[in-house]
Amino acid sequence: MKDQYQLVIIGAGPAGLAAATVAAGHGVEVALLDEQPAPGGQIFRAIEAAPAERAEKLGPEYRRGEKLVTALRNSSACYFPDTQVWSLSAQREIGVIHQQQQARMITADQVLIANGALERPVPFPGWTLPGVMNAGAGQILFKGSGIVPSDGVVLAGSGPLLLLLAWQYLRAGVKVRAVLDTISRVNYVKALPKLPSALLAHHHITQGLRYQQTLKLAGVELHNGIRDLQAHGAESLESISYRHKGSKHSLKTDSLMIHFGVIPNIHLSQAAGCDHFWHKRQQCWRPELDKWGSSSIEGILIAGDGGGIGGARTAEHAGRIAAFKILHNLGILNQRESKLEAAQDRKWMKADLRIRPFLEKLFRIPDSMLRIPHDNAIVCRCEEVTAGEIRSAIAAGHSDSNQVKFFTRCGMGPCQGRQCAQAVAHIVADKTSIPLQQSMQFRVRPPLKPVTLEQLASLYPDETE
Repeated sequence: MKDQYQLVIIGAGPAGLAAATVAAGHGVEVALLDEQPAPGGQIFRAIEAAPAERAEKLGPEYRRGEKLVTALRNSSACYFPDTQVWSLSAQREIGVIHQQQQARMITADQVLIANGALERPVPFPGWTLPGVMNAGAGQILFKGSGIVPSDGVVLAGSGPLLLLLAWQYLRAGVKVRAVLDTISRVNYVKALPKLPSALLAHHHITQGLRYQQTLKLAGVELHNGIRDLQAHGAESLESISYRHKGSKHSLKTDSLMIHFGVIPNIHLSQAAGCDHFWHKRQQCWRPELDKWGSSSIEGILIAGDGGGIGGARTAEHAGRIAAFKILHNLGILNQRESKLEAAQDRKWMKADLRIRPFLEKLFRIPDSMLRIPHDNAIVCRCEEVTAGEIRSAIAAGHSDSNQVKFFTRCGMGPCQGRQCAQAVAHIVADKTSIPLQQSMQFRVRPPLKPVTLEQLASLYPDETE
């Protein structure tokens, strides 16, 4: 790894892979950094190593990643797996640890953040019990190692991934006991006006209907409009309970996969000082970007779900569009050439995004659930801070997220607030009546990932004190 590159791309998912291939193809010296041991990101995880049988069970969208990864391997881009990015400044200085070795700083003329999305954390009583797992983590185990639940599974929450994972598990021989979705009748009514436009991206709807039909034919229980989800058990998950159509139900299970959609992973863009805003339809904060993916800081661009949720295909197009802008910034393409090069991807991305307004209405999480109504629900897993403790801090006069953080240590653990920042913000907004778009987010400072004192000290090898 060198100390300086023309372009550093953070994240080897669809956006990062596409951008690296385009930029390297125009002679740019590219460094592609990624935490994982192999390229593909979450959506195409382990695509090079997955046996053909497993890849077939995961579906055609998973196999699309083969082409992107092959193009990267055939390019001149410098790919660095097992690389943690623990710092990013507005001056495009990047703190990295490669393969658990010494910490170091590198710089870039241009930086592209393509680190994707996080599953939206929605705390509820019992969600920290062993046996309760994010659906994305379940997919990681399946894609990377072929590991699936051995004694059946319940899936609960909201979002297309619930149906996809249930369909994948069914094909892998897993007993899917139930799929419990928070989608209400109101959501269907509000989403209906968006359906005509969504039908222009009909392949997404066709897939969802196919997953649903396969599950029904297999006898899987599918329930919409569930509320008050809770997990129960002494040392680990033993059962779950929920309300459906006015009645309380319970179900014995030792495995629960939860998912409430995804939100942009904005830790790096926050650390760099990029401007962000509250996106009401996607119920999350997003970085302020222009049509090329340029952020409010010169030389820092963002592509893929880290800049706004659009899915894998949209991320791929966004990565290429950002790469053409970077080529213009570096003086390799003029403005007219970059526009012409990006035109086809813009067209495809526009078509692919037609379904988003429909999905955002259909899978919208109830505001009451995001406010974490149960005081005994743990909000900060790292520091074990409950919703009740956060409300007590607010009642004591701590009126924004950072004050709550200082008072309770919520957000000070290893995840640095990734799993609790949004939940805290919703509780603060609810108790103070300050709109989310006006509320203060957790401040993000380096190190963004755990770094040892020895690794930090390695930055200054000549220092003795």
